[in-house]
Amino acid sequence: MNILTVNLLFSTLTFWIAAKIYVLPRLDELGPRVIMPPILILHSLRHLGLMFLASGATYVGIPPQFAYPAAFGDFLAAILAILAIVAVARDSGNARFLVWLFNIWGTLDLTAAIVLATFYDAAEFLGPAYWIPAFWVPALLVTHFITFVLLVKYWRGRSIDKPGEKVLHKEK
Repeated sequence: MNILTVNLLFSTLTFWIAAKIYVLPRLDELGPRVIMPPILILHSLRHLGLMFLASGATYVGIPPQFAYPAAFGDFLAAILAILAIVAVARDSGNARFLVWLFNIWGTLDLTAAIVLATFYDAAEFLGPAYWIPAFWVPALLVTHFITFVLLVKYWRGRSIDKPGEKVLHKEK
């Protein structure tokens, strides 16, 4: 097992413990309106995955079979997160759909990046971009999990309000 794998696993465990203590027990109380914006804002920064294509951020020789899918997959996840932020903030009827789309894409993208990085031994070429899989990917994985739990268990209707909360809509 290489050091990056240890870092990824322990960082994921740390974020999971924090989520288990502070976030998961309060999902029903807080609901999508409170939980989703910070998660989506975090993921909107995934455009930084483009640094896998930037000389200086990675070492020469980074496998393009890893770098290109990871970079552009992250970039699309960032775009989807931003679209979902707007929909959630506006209480749009398509907010739940956009959050589902973002969450499925983002999870598949991270899974593919981990598999490709392992298969092509990308860890030794990460250079300054090492912090992405060692610290940031674990936070992203845990927040994707939280989002799946929220979507399946606590956000069943079109509204982003808490279950049972009376919603007052403005005339449009």
